[in-house]
Amino acid sequence: MCGIVGYIGKENARDIIVTGLMRLEYRGYDSAGLTLFNKDGSKFDIYKDIGRVEKLDISTDKLMSHIGIGHTRWATHGMVNQTNSHPHSSHSGRFVIVHNGVIENYLELKLKYLRHSQFKSDTDTEVIAHLIENFSKEFSVEVAILRTLKLLKGSYALLIIDTLDSHKLYAAKNKPPLLIGRANHGITVTSDMMALVDYATEFIDLEDKSFIVVSNNDIKIFDYEHEPLTYKPQTLTMQKESTEKGIFPHYMLKEIHEEPLIIRKILNKYFKDEKVLMDQNLVEALDFSQRVYIIAAGTSMHAGLASKQAIETFTGKPVEVILASEFVYNDYLIDKIPFFILISQSGETADLIAAYKKLKADKYKVLTVTNVNTSSLAKLSDFVLGLEAGPEIAVASTKAYVAQICVLMILAYRLSSGVFPLKQELSKIASNMEAMLSNTNDIQKVVSQKVYKQNLFYIGRGTDYATALEAALKLKEVSYIHTEGFAAGELKHGTIALIEEGTPVIAIVTNPLTNLKTRSNLQEVVSRGAVPIVLTTKSLSTKADDIVIEDVDPILSPIAMALPTQLIAYYAALNLGYDIDKPRNLAKSVTVE
Repeated sequence: MCGIVGYIGKENARDIIVTGLMRLEYRGYDSAGLTLFNKDGSKFDIYKDIGRVEKLDISTDKLMSHIGIGHTRWATHGMVNQTNSHPHSSHSGRFVIVHNGVIENYLELKLKYLRHSQFKSDTDTEVIAHLIENFSKEFSVEVAILRTLKLLKGSYALLIIDTLDSHKLYAAKNKPPLLIGRANHGITVTSDMMALVDYATEFIDLEDKSFIVVSNNDIKIFDYEHEPLTYKPQTLTMQKESTEKGIFPHYMLKEIHEEPLIIRKILNKYFKDEKVLMDQNLVEALDFSQRVYIIAAGTSMHAGLASKQAIETFTGKPVEVILASEFVYNDYLIDKIPFFILISQSGETADLIAAYKKLKADKYKVLTVTNVNTSSLAKLSDFVLGLEAGPEIAVASTKAYVAQICVLMILAYRLSSGVFPLKQELSKIASNMEAMLSNTNDIQKVVSQKVYKQNLFYIGRGTDYATALEAALKLKEVSYIHTEGFAAGELKHGTIALIEEGTPVIAIVTNPLTNLKTRSNLQEVVSRGAVPIVLTTKSLSTKADDIVIEDVDPILSPIAMALPTQLIAYYAALNLGYDIDKPRNLAKSVTVE
């Protein structure tokens, strides 16, 4: 969730840190802060407050420094206020730190080691700073930090500054991502590759339980026994253009417009002519299994539900889709020969990592489908399928959702008879998406006229129900309209009681088998005062329907219907004047359970 950026070198640390934090705003946060070495005063100054990085940018605009650390916080311990914002200092202020993660035993550490310490904040992070200072009274700084690290239980990516030494930057990592970027002018340490673009030519992806000491242009990496570790830098290939909005007013709209290109990129990666290119060991493991289990959270879980019918159709195997947070703490009856798929846009989702550990304890093989091939889950799993979606910066996932469904369907298709023309159908969907994006007037009109009430419902059957769930999530995420997705056939079993005069109800209709049934359900709510909106395909459409897309096979409809439902959410939020790319209370990567 949190963003971390630190720098030491010849350039202005303030500029690099603030720019990096702005690029990491998509991760979600409620406050921001940094500490910089003030050459004039020969000391480190701390600047922090609740709100956007823009405030931090303004308050530090004139500062120049060669070293500093910065942070965007998403509150886990303590209220959202200036005091709980990072950075945090030790008793005397000697050590200043920023932290991403959760220290599970911080209260125990307070009682055992810090009973007489005075704490300014309610955070678990401040405990770390106090511990380091206590140990530094007997040991060197490096040993003091290592002794502290060995006591911590939980997850952390840390940047640490000793205010008595303005020529060193310390870091440590266990679970959350942490990267070191190197360039001729200096070294950047960050939680996200995005912050390295333009400021590094190569990077090191740190392993868990790594301790780092950076001075000038020198990087030393140790294990927790203070033994040196070897590392191999990788070339940074991410381009600045991928981190910018370009001609679009919001990242969300830009990423929706990228969906046709991403579908084509996926086809180019996973198809050679009509043959699917997949790791043969992965294909054999799926083929040998009796049942497929998809474990995911949020939008990724909806991608699993939207892919369920296609996977069952192509493989002939039953599929179960399970919420990661439920899987970890409940005992599920698992088939004797299961196949597990974890879906995570970031590859850092805490609930998914916990699920992975549970699966590996039982010695199961695991496939991760992710957008970040350097992520924790990608490195841990037996098999990995990349999404080819590029950086997704808007908090509300759009293009990654489409990519997840495409990749899952292609994997399943590898086991099919090959009769279904999947490659051609996905290519057709990409072209149809481009046509729709060239003229969104119908969608904007529908949203302006009908999507403004505080309560709204999506309904559908089969794969359309799966689409309704994701469509509802997207609308509530960015517009704050209370939206729920319902199985159309279940309305009479209780949920129809929620219908009031003027309640918008959006029906998704893409399957000829359920077309009339869903429309009949829609009439039931219309007769009770609902305002109907119909999203359908050309061959099923009537003159009264609101949004019509080109015909698509029902099992592929979640891909085709993703775009109009995402645009509905986007334009609703735009009309209401909300911060579309950074919805309140949300984080892009949920790195705590």
